[in-house]
Amino acid sequence: MLLKALIVVLFIAVVFSLTSALIFLLKDMNVPDSKRALYALGIRIALAFALMATIAYGIQSGELKSKAPWDNLPRAPSTAN
Repeated sequence: MLLKALIVVLFIAVVFSLTSALIFLLKDMNVPDSKRALYALGIRIALAFALMATIAYGIQSGELKSKAPWDNLPRAPSTAN
């Protein structure tokens, strides 16, 4: 359950960082030397990487499982010779 909460927090942080980058981009349109949008996008990339790593860890450890209906379909027997 802690892993799922961490995923939600990271996702919200990614969205917040992307929103702040948009706001910085719009506010600093007339300031050519401002790098606030660039830094916010860099933070977003780091957060997105942490989010993907957390999801990969959850799948690898078995804490996260797919509940999609097509995952439980019966497999056809293999006819390997």
